[in-house]
Amino acid sequence: MTPPPVIRLHPDDNVVIARATLLEGVEVAPGVVTAERVPAGHKVATRPIAAGEAVRRYGQIIGFATQPIAPGRHVHVQNCGMGDFAKDYAYGVDARPTEAAALPATFQGFRRADGRVATRNYIGIVTSVNCSAHVAGLIADVFKRNPFSGADPLAEFPNVDGVVALTHKTGCGMTEGEPLRLLRRTLAGYARHANFSHVIALGLGCEVNQIGGLLAEQRLTGRLRSMDIQAMGGTRKTVEAGVAFVKEVLAEANAARRETVPASELTVALQCGGSDGYSGVSANPALGAASDLLVRHGGTVILSETPETYGAEHLLTRRAVSREVGEKLVALMRWWEEYTAREGAEMNANPSPGNKAGGLTTILEKSLGAMAKAGSTNLVDVVGYAEAVTSRGFVFMDTPGYDPVAATGQVAGGANLVCFTTGRGSVFGCKPSPSIKLATNTPMYRRMEDDMDVNCGTVLDGDESVQECGARVFDLMLRVASGERSKSEAFGFGADEFAPWVIGATM
Repeated sequence: MTPPPVIRLHPDDNVVIARATLLEGVEVAPGVVTAERVPAGHKVATRPIAAGEAVRRYGQIIGFATQPIAPGRHVHVQNCGMGDFAKDYAYGVDARPTEAAALPATFQGFRRADGRVATRNYIGIVTSVNCSAHVAGLIADVFKRNPFSGADPLAEFPNVDGVVALTHKTGCGMTEGEPLRLLRRTLAGYARHANFSHVIALGLGCEVNQIGGLLAEQRLTGRLRSMDIQAMGGTRKTVEAGVAFVKEVLAEANAARRETVPASELTVALQCGGSDGYSGVSANPALGAASDLLVRHGGTVILSETPETYGAEHLLTRRAVSREVGEKLVALMRWWEEYTAREGAEMNANPSPGNKAGGLTTILEKSLGAMAKAGSTNLVDVVGYAEAVTSRGFVFMDTPGYDPVAATGQVAGGANLVCFTTGRGSVFGCKPSPSIKLATNTPMYRRMEDDMDVNCGTVLDGDESVQECGARVFDLMLRVASGERSKSEAFGFGADEFAPWVIGATM
């Protein structure tokens, strides 16, 4: 059976979504035909919308008509914009006990000595400053597999996933206080991450972010070796010492073995990037269904990207387990309003040109679709950027909307798996935590199949329900957590995507 040409998401909506590009004269509602071409994923009005009247999708306000819109007209940036409206935060009114799964799911993970569980087993090099980035790369390159010659320096260590250098563009020329604390918290989150068996903390020696200060402030000890290039005697000697350390610990790292562990040991970072008009219809709701399954099995999901939750936060506060948790989220929104105003920007500047080309008109529309990734369970906690996530269930982390920066904070907080939805076709990876890519639509999935792990376009095509697609995603989560390689891992993505949030002045 051929699905209808448009998707109606809620009975109260005054727009529908084009399943494919609509030409003039296509019926989109009883007695309503398109008056112009409407691109795939974009909106078309199903009744008259007066100037100033709310435009509704998902049964929620996504903007206001900036001019009268006739039935059958394309609804987008040319006739729809932002506006103020009252939000009822109704803290906790929709919070309900989460029903535990009857038979807990499991996966094959690495159980660390401290009890935490890893999904991968890397040796990491964490840099304190950009000035030590190249040297870190030289150390990691010694152990890099060559996909052309087949040479593999780690062939004798099959349980070691690799040696990865995590470099960045800051660490000096910065002010102390919050900017430095935030960077150190991020670096420490990676240094103590369960997916690293051992870590080198590598600095230059004269930077603001001193290695000694990082170790002391964050209380980093144990499986970590610190080095300063200046104290070591320069590049060559530092590389030699770094390579020697990795060789020294390879046998110990390789001794790790996968064992059966409960799905409750999974902490999944929820991400979306290169979104389109289908993101909130297929991939995000499917990931939300998978998130609900994981929470039912005792696991944790982390939603982030605060600017991409703006305007929809009142739907999350209703699910908060307490007023205190809900008010933390609202306070974040106020901070972002002040932050963007201070920088001469506005929250609605968030949808990128690609988002808009894909059919997303305002940040309100984008946020309503983005939050679907978190499913329907209770909001149990709200944490700051790169803070350790200790609660089980659905947690919100404050991050920018820029995907690499957001994912870096989530992994620093403990995420040992990443699920990333995309409609336009974002290519992304995230070492040391594997990243699963979910495509919102079948044409893009087929075009970029080498990069996409799951086709959620089946929901749009009418081949399966959101719940059925979510069950497939959940099953893949367990398989990838158990060692199955994701598409981004096959390409070696993940080191260059490390991007700590840089705030404050660069001096």
